[in-house]
Amino acid sequence: MAISLSVVLLLAIILVVLIRGGSIKAGPAIVAILFGFFLASSGMAPSINRFLNSIAETLNSISF
Repeated sequence: MAISLSVVLLLAIILVVLIRGGSIKAGPAIVAILFGFFLASSGMAPSINRFLNSIAETLNSISF
């Protein structure tokens, strides 16, 4: 759950920066938010979640 929350927070910050910087307008931002919302409720959500978790675990296992 912590990984999901941090990804959502990171994406929200990126979206706000893009809107405030003028790189993306409010209309396309709303479309992107709605797309993410409906994608999360689709049948693909568990697969996407597993994929993101595996990436996070891989990055976590890399030691510098």
